[in-house]
Formats: sequence, structure tokens, C-alpha cells
Amino acid sequence: MARKHKGVVRELEGRFSAFAFAFMSIFVISFIFLAWVGATPNPPATDSQTSSETTVMTSQTSATSSSPESPVRVVAKDIDLDVTVSNPTTIDIDVLDQALLVGAVRYPTSAELGVDGTVLLFGHSSYLPIVHNQAYKTFDGIQNLKTGDIVSVYSSAHEYRYQVTGMRVADAEGDSVELSTSGKHLTLVTCDSFASKNHRFVVTADYVGAYTR
Repeated sequence: MARKHKGVVRELEGRFSAFAFAFMSIFVISFIFLAWVGATPNPPATDSQTSSETTVMTSQTSATSSSPESPVRVVAKDIDLDVTVSNPTTIDIDVLDQALLVGAVRYPTSAELGVDGTVLLFGHSSYLPIVHNQAYKTFDGIQNLKTGDIVSVYSSAHEYRYQVTGMRVADAEGDSVELSTSGKHLTLVTCDSFASKNHRFVVTADYVGAYTR
């Protein structure tokens, strides 16, 4: 009986060894194949790798432009403002007033986006219940912008963000809008006509940053 028991044990050990050898052979061949086709799992990312990837993503999102760009759109989500911007090349009043019938207008002698100076944008405002041309409501509500609110001005390639610093009512008869050339700034002004003499809302904002669209 003892001999028979030993024989059974040896037979089982032999079968186990053969199974183990076959399993390891299949595992090694499978791993080599997966590595060859590039299907092996990647090791978990370390904290330093995650931080590095985040930095790369941030650098791809933010942008610094030293070349002047023309504004094409202005958005202030806090007052549901989202209008196009035109860029006349003349200060002729008739030309500027005609441009106001389409949307906001960048005053030709003010700064463009991406360079030091003040971007000066004009737009109509009207609170009549019925207005056929919605451009007459271009800058409706800019007087409701509060300090800290964000106004985004878009070029064809970038978004330029500005943070509101103040709002005032200007008398077009004896008041002027200052265009600082130091730093980057934005000024929004309501306007009935470039030739009119009336009160206007003036919103000022400072540059926050530029981002790739």
C-alpha cells in the first residue's frame, strides 16, 4: 500500500510540474506578444507625473500674445451680453455710426488686443419695448456689471479676459474717456451716436489673461 501511495504522489507531482511548465510558457508567450503589439498596461502615474501633465495642459490652454489682434466678439455672462465687434479704420462719424447699427465698435485709435493700451468698445443701448434692429440693444445692461465680473473679448484665435474695476455715468458734454497706455485695459461705453451729447455708461476693466480658443 505504501508503494502504491508513493506512486500516486509521484504521478500527481509530475502532472503538477507539467501543468506549471505549460502555464508559465503560455504566460511568457502571451506577454511577449502583448508587448510586441503595444498592449501591455502602463504603470500607474506618480504624483510628479500627474503634476507635470497638468502643467503641460495649462501651458497649452493659456496664451501670451505680443502681436495686436482685432476684437471680433465681446461676452459678459453676468449680464447675458454676447455681441459681435467691428473694427472701422476711420474716425469718420458717419462710418462709425453705420458700424454701430451692426453691433459693438472698437474705436479706431484705441488699442487692439494683446498689446499695452486701452481697448475702447462702443455700443448702442435702448430700453424701448419694441426695437426692430437688435443692434440698438448691443450694450443694454452694462451698467449692471459689478466689480470683479469678467468680460471676455475674443479675437479670431484667442480669448482675452478682463475683470471689471468700476462703472460710472459720464457726461459726453464735459467728460472724456481716458485711454491709458500703461498696461492692458478695456472700456465699454454706451453711445447713441458718436456725435451726440448725452449721458453714457462707462465700464472699466483690467486685463486678466489670454487663452487659446
